[in-house]
Amino acid sequence: MRNFFKFLTSKIFLIQLGLALVASIVLVFVLLSWLKSTTNHGDFVEVPDFSKMSVMDMRKAIEDADLRYEVLDSANYNPDYPRFSIIDQNPKAGNKVKQNRKIYFTVNPSGYKKVTVPNVIQVTQRNAASMLRAVGLDIQRTTYIDQIGKDMVYYIKYKGKQIKPGDKLPKTSKVELVCGNGNIGERAQVKADSE
Repeated sequence: MRNFFKFLTSKIFLIQLGLALVASIVLVFVLLSWLKSTTNHGDFVEVPDFSKMSVMDMRKAIEDADLRYEVLDSANYNPDYPRFSIIDQNPKAGNKVKQNRKIYFTVNPSGYKKVTVPNVIQVTQRNAASMLRAVGLDIQRTTYIDQIGKDMVYYIKYKGKQIKPGDKLPKTSKVELVCGNGNIGERAQVKADSE
């Protein structure tokens, strides 16, 4: 044990310890300098605002800002934004990021997606309205014709034309329900009287 303590205080050990310490300091300094240059420490790019920008304009702006991009998905159509324009971005505009950072975009599609018109024929007006709203269609108005089924849907119109269940319409389209008013029409009355 005495030899061990003698070795710790020897000149050779102290020189070796000093060299190891100097080598460690130099190695740490070189490593930190290399990391600083390769990670562009302190160099940031401010993320531009891409909202309402077309995809083509966004690509040019991304190149100019020395960034990369990825389109995540097209969202539900938003009429407040132009078609095929940027609705959302991550990171948000104004954030500071490193060069070559990837920016994620959500793009406005060309229009509302199409939904299938449910079968609401021979259904009450109230239930038909609920079924149509559930798939994303709006009721513009309800008109009544002479039919015995009061408030029963006889057919649906879209832009003045009769449509059938199963037809496809853009989401948020406004349709017209044509319902019975509970009266028997003159033709039906004449037919019933002639029998």
